[in-house]
Amino acid sequence: MWGIELNRKSEQPLKRQIYQELKTRIMNGQLKSNDALPSTRELSKALNVSRNTVGEAYEMLIAEGFVINRQGAATRVAAGLYMDKSDPFVPRENRLIKQTLKADFRTGRPDLRQFPHFLWQQLLHKASVEMPIEMYGYTGPQGLPALRSEITAWLFRSRGLTVNSDDIFITAGATHALHLLCDLLCGNGKKVLMEDPCHSGMLQTFLYKGCPIVPVPVDSQGMQMQYLPDGRDACAIYVTPSHQFPLGGILPAARRAALIRFARENGLYILEDDYDSEFRYCGEPIAPLYAMDPQHVIYVGTFSKSLFPALRIGYVILPEQLHRQWGEIRTHTDVQNPPFEQAALAEFLRTRKLDRHVQKMRRIYGQRRQVLMESLKDAFGSAWMAYGDDAGLHIAIDFPGGCFDETFRKRCLQNGIYITPAEIHCIEKGRLQSKLIIGYGHLEPEEIRNGVEFLRDYMESIAGTVR
Repeated sequence: MWGIELNRKSEQPLKRQIYQELKTRIMNGQLKSNDALPSTRELSKALNVSRNTVGEAYEMLIAEGFVINRQGAATRVAAGLYMDKSDPFVPRENRLIKQTLKADFRTGRPDLRQFPHFLWQQLLHKASVEMPIEMYGYTGPQGLPALRSEITAWLFRSRGLTVNSDDIFITAGATHALHLLCDLLCGNGKKVLMEDPCHSGMLQTFLYKGCPIVPVPVDSQGMQMQYLPDGRDACAIYVTPSHQFPLGGILPAARRAALIRFARENGLYILEDDYDSEFRYCGEPIAPLYAMDPQHVIYVGTFSKSLFPALRIGYVILPEQLHRQWGEIRTHTDVQNPPFEQAALAEFLRTRKLDRHVQKMRRIYGQRRQVLMESLKDAFGSAWMAYGDDAGLHIAIDFPGGCFDETFRKRCLQNGIYITPAEIHCIEKGRLQSKLIIGYGHLEPEEIRNGVEFLRDYMESIAGTVR
């Protein structure tokens, strides 16, 4: 049906192949706005696959905003998704907490107790024993070929993303990648358009590099395209489209298309920070924005959340026209990443250990998220609202009438509660004073329950915090 051909020998699941084929037809105009997709029964029969497989493919399209589904009606193509082919494009760490915490709701912290430490030690030992002597020298700024090849395979398995390993450049984490990208793109006072709110650490990275910042407001679905300014004096747009930090929304397909059109029209690059989207608990990981336009999107990935933060290995996927400049800048900064951890990570990927670890942690984090939601309900009743997709290692909670600012954060810390007001991550202050960001990935269920109780007791003791 519609010329869809499935490769049953591919490592890519059939559901993702169907999703990809339909998405391609939507974006190239073969399927137009408001066109009806066949029923799951009809398409499954035509493709000789299970109805569940087609249903899961449709769910991915619905989650990303490519199609609209209403009960009792056909699934139809959303508006504003057609994109004609473009011409070739020429163009902070947290401080240590010394006091004992009663509740530790810091964000972005995986559960290190679950990581297979002994296996990792074995892989590091194997890498050091087997490493050729020439690899002890300067190996160049791009990274080990074996690791880049395995990252390519991992992205295909986990995101359905087809990437050439020659376009992958290894970094010492996402923050390091942004430092290099600032040097690469942000000269002559060129501005960076940035989500507001955004991760305060990433914001500081741009500011420390001297990049002027233009905030673009975010709502529950991510960056609001109607607030994009004139882009002629800008060089890049920073977004977290698969799980907006900190509010957690997924940037819908129509906004993604609009963002790419804006980048094309103004000769900009989009910096896509995909920091934890592998941990999604109500469906498949969201497809990267990069897939929609590899010439204008620079994808920034990291293993700090899926493995452990001390593993300072990240990567960028760069358009070919930036390869030479990147190599020169990296060569004259820190040259390269150490080869041993790269080799160990390559083996961790090759043997599918990462796949299994992520699958395990997705289940654990999903359960902990549910415990957090139940604990909040027990402690606060209905006087709160959760924001964002069912994903990641933190959640944004709105307490209507609340006023959470830097003073509140400091007083909480003095009382043994580490929690972050959303205002901390705002560029323009005053819009998110009623929201708190609660990290939970590193906490056991009992720690979550006790922490929420401590938070409730403290908030009740402060007049005017929650009305």
